[in-house]
Amino acid sequence: MAPQQRRARSRRLAVVAAAVAASAVLASGPGFAAGAGVVRVADPPAPTPTVPTAAATLPAPAEPGPVVPVPGATPAAPVTPEVPVTPETPVIPGVPVTSETPVIPQTPVVPETPVAPAETGTPSAPVVPPAKSAPAFGAYLDYGARGVARIAQLSEWLEGAELRVGHTYLPGDLWHNIEGPPGFLDVWADWRLEKDDRMLVLNVPMMERNEEGVSDEEVRGLLRQGAAGEFDHHFRALAERLVALKVPDTVIVLGWEMNGITYTHRCGPDPEAWKKYWNRIVSTMRSVPGQKFRFDFTPTRGKDAVPWTECYPGDDTVDILGMDSYDQPTGLSFDEQVKEPYGLQAHVDFAKSHGKPISYPEWGLFRNGDNAEYMRRMLAWMDEHKPLYNTVTDYCPHGVWQCGQNPQASAVYRSLMSGRTDEPGTPPTSPAPSVEPSPPAPSTDPTTEPPVQPTANCTPMDLGDWVEYWIGGKLCFRLDWWSDDE
Repeated sequence: MAPQQRRARSRRLAVVAAAVAASAVLASGPGFAAGAGVVRVADPPAPTPTVPTAAATLPAPAEPGPVVPVPGATPAAPVTPEVPVTPETPVIPGVPVTSETPVIPQTPVVPETPVAPAETGTPSAPVVPPAKSAPAFGAYLDYGARGVARIAQLSEWLEGAELRVGHTYLPGDLWHNIEGPPGFLDVWADWRLEKDDRMLVLNVPMMERNEEGVSDEEVRGLLRQGAAGEFDHHFRALAERLVALKVPDTVIVLGWEMNGITYTHRCGPDPEAWKKYWNRIVSTMRSVPGQKFRFDFTPTRGKDAVPWTECYPGDDTVDILGMDSYDQPTGLSFDEQVKEPYGLQAHVDFAKSHGKPISYPEWGLFRNGDNAEYMRRMLAWMDEHKPLYNTVTDYCPHGVWQCGQNPQASAVYRSLMSGRTDEPGTPPTSPAPSVEPSPPAPSTDPTTEPPVQPTANCTPMDLGDWVEYWIGGKLCFRLDWWSDDE
């Protein structure tokens, strides 16, 4: 996915926000502030971003503590694409900031009350009857407690379909957060342990400062340090944390989208060092007693900066061959996404030749807007090739449930996925052929986009429960607010 969006702020807004925050501090007693540029932060114990509101609404997730008003978005996951319009103010999750807790990211907006897409408008092509059985699937709904709460709500929207996969990300800002800070993964571990057949998928960065635009030269040096074992202890700590939480069978999506340019953990600057470093991480985590981890090698679809086959570390340290595949770039048809070099077909063929199951940890709409044809074809592709799991990225512009901008694709997804379970049933029917929508003129937009995850640059204030209740959450002061002024 594309680099995280940075929205410009006016100096006047920063001053007004600072004044409001100062009033709140005086009303609540001792506090602190650093810089200006107020950002909303949700209540502990877990990060909780908010999503754009659309037409219809679903029941709000039940969470402890006061209800936080929905403010009026981005992954550490995406610069948010220009196709659908994203909300203006990101909501920052609220894990208490200590030396042991992650510094919160700017994340995509996910609403307090998830929004069911408007059911006006019909898909551009016939909808196929839903299959009654399916491989494990889920959605990325938020990386914190709300993400867990929304799993049941999305299941209800899908008429009881069983979402067996929970998907979240570790922050990539600091090493101690990559180790899985105390409290950050607990809610996901609890969800996983409620049923034996559930699957926890965890994206794990291979480097700190993972989205800070580190130069190729520095990345090359860091990869060589990693290959020499200098970072082993961080991954041993993470493995021990997961085993202690009783989720030793977690699927680890390690160093995802390594064939692109977004992340510090990219492969391009030194593929050989990258592969050695991957192998060290896997060996280190597998050495922890009680572990049953499965490691998912997940490039982004297509060649990107470097062919992803050049980064493949070997069959001994890869359990699953994943692919992140969004509907992009502008004007690229689904057939072209299948046939392009290092595309969907090449991925399936490579996995088969290496005896590995496939997965799609991230997929969804993007540069081609509300594309019902893409949605229909991608679901049919997964029904045909049966990945071990898939998780759609469900926030604007990619999503179908929390994003009201994609009513046609949403109708297709809901029709095809409603009522799915893991019980034996009628095999899925291939969708009837339909005419590709007329694509917009080709653009030079980047073809990759990162997932939603935490980053650093703001300092939360402790204003006390009463003040935080009335202002709708915690306040977070960005230290770099002046750099966003126009």
